[in-house]
Amino acid sequence: MGINLKAKPFYLSDEDIKWVENTLANLTLDEKIGQVFVDMLWNNTEEEVVERIQKYGMGGFRYNNMSPADLHKQNRVIQENSKIPALIAANIEAGGDGGVGGGTHFGHHVTIGATQDKENAYKLGYYGCKEAAAIGCNWTFAPIVDINKNWRNCVVSSRCFSSEAQQVLDMSKEYLRGAKDAGLASCMKHFPGDGLDERDQHIVTTNNDMSVEEWEENFGNVYRGMIDAGVEAVMIGHIRLPEMSRKLRPGIKDNEIMPATIAPELLQDLLRDELGFNGLVITDATHMVGLTSAMRRAEIMPYTIAAGCDMILYYRDKEEDIEAIKEGLANGVLTEERLNEAVTRVLAFKAMLKLHTKKAEGTLVPAEENLSIIGCEEHKQVAKDIADQAITLVKNTKNQLPLTPETHKRIMLYTVEQAGFAPNKVEADRLNQRVKAKLEAQGFEVTLFDPAAGLNGKQLLAATPIKEFVDQFDAVMLFVHVAGFSQSNMNE
Repeated sequence: MGINLKAKPFYLSDEDIKWVENTLANLTLDEKIGQVFVDMLWNNTEEEVVERIQKYGMGGFRYNNMSPADLHKQNRVIQENSKIPALIAANIEAGGDGGVGGGTHFGHHVTIGATQDKENAYKLGYYGCKEAAAIGCNWTFAPIVDINKNWRNCVVSSRCFSSEAQQVLDMSKEYLRGAKDAGLASCMKHFPGDGLDERDQHIVTTNNDMSVEEWEENFGNVYRGMIDAGVEAVMIGHIRLPEMSRKLRPGIKDNEIMPATIAPELLQDLLRDELGFNGLVITDATHMVGLTSAMRRAEIMPYTIAAGCDMILYYRDKEEDIEAIKEGLANGVLTEERLNEAVTRVLAFKAMLKLHTKKAEGTLVPAEENLSIIGCEEHKQVAKDIADQAITLVKNTKNQLPLTPETHKRIMLYTVEQAGFAPNKVEADRLNQRVKAKLEAQGFEVTLFDPAAGLNGKQLLAATPIKEFVDQFDAVMLFVHVAGFSQSNMNE
């Protein structure tokens, strides 16, 4: 495939290239294999982190969100013990809260899209990544450049900017610009494009069933635009693109059409050759059934690299996965040349971020005083402004809006709130109490539906004559705060 280290997105100097070449030349096979893996840290002790690095020398890390101080310390331990400076990544999809505990939540991509202002996409990228950078994060697994073409899609319904390709591209480019200004590399996802299949890659391989022409008009335009804008990395989804695979591999059988993660025609012919992407390619999380149902994991590990990925997101069993790479080299599934090419891109990516010079300067992890920007009032105000702009009126056919205390003073309030795990719980009070307080502060008289009375909604309606209910209230409000599976799973 070939790599141009002086071209977009690397733009390496001769000195940077010399570092890449010298570093590669001095790596053992085990060290090369380590560089293509991104490990997941989950409340590990300092001793465990150091032991992992010394034994496996992984190229990068994702981590479980903790307090700013804890993550700052963890990332310092990572960089101080890594022979080659590490990539440290986070899902900064909705703000700093994706990169650090207590970070500012600016809104999911759908929120930003609802504002119809691409400047807010820049703010999402800039402020969110700025907070993550304060704890030593250097890579964001965003923007999400998927297009929501099917409202029943369960993975990116709230995690993409729009159902229109041009708006997705415009806002993704602004996110990219913001992340760059904050000092982080971006990783657009999920190639070759999610937003059509209503199934979930965590439990099944999904499809992008667009024709070649439709794909080119939609996802193709987005990917070309982002590559032209200088996006540094792309994450590969466990998504098939059957019509494109058939075009690029005439005669391919249906059972031979693989998810993009292990489809060389999509990674090499389409992404590298036709779209001209020269940057880093990383798999989506490799424990998803969308990938593992295609073949045995021992076969998958070397084949992801052979097919065209440069990094593998997450080990399952470290010893087994490393042995699988070595077995792939031994049986010819993976060549040493291709492994070296993958490692070269990993090293070039690090050189692009100047991690090698920062290591020499001792600045890989910023000073602890920078943690003060995380969740600061300035950022909270930006988030509030975005939230205000994102409010969307779906319909007002009877011209009953806006509701004011003068027109609809007496309110019956119903709320539905998610129980159990919620990824971004920032309020301790229940939803009904928060909404009631806000409405009363504006002058409304609020009555809460109280399920503790032993009546469900149907019983309440049946027990209350319509005329009596209408005489008692001027309006009914229903507030729903529920995160679906796709907003709380481990999808990258």
